Amino acid sequence: MFGADKGTADKLDGHKLSIGIVQARFNESVTNALATACRDELLALGVQEKNITHVKVPGALEVPCALQAMAESSKYDALIALGCIIRGETYHFELVANESGSAVTRLALDYQLPIANAILTTENLAQAEARQHEKGQDAARVAVEMANLLEELG
Repeated sequence: MFGADKGTADKLDGHKLSIGIVQARFNESVTNALATACRDELLALGVQEKNITHVKVPGALEVPCALQAMAESSKYDALIALGCIIRGETYHFELVANESGSAVTRLALDYQLPIANAILTTENLAQAEARQHEKGQDAARVAVEMANLLEELG
């Protein structure tokens, strides 16, 4: 089986990687917690602090624009999208969730660059808070694993 000889530890070794993080400020208490969990996990996986670039944008719809600029720079092995969209009383939730998610996926495919999407879409603040730590960690792991996989497939 292709890649069967590589253990999980190898796939989650971030010591050679450069990672970009784009964080939406909207629902900032949640996105700050996502960012902290993400950064802590990147460091635990061996990504050097100097190789982590973290920028903030107003909201989830602005995340793809910053991701695109980072992708075009060719400085990063993987990118991470952090945000929090909480359902309100209008259709705006669906618009923001669908458009931001679609744009993140399209950028990853267009640039052949792993982008871990941790833009939470929840019904309420309690659901977002329940997911903020785990999803931040998950985003870090996904970014590192996928960067290493694409390098291996290279």
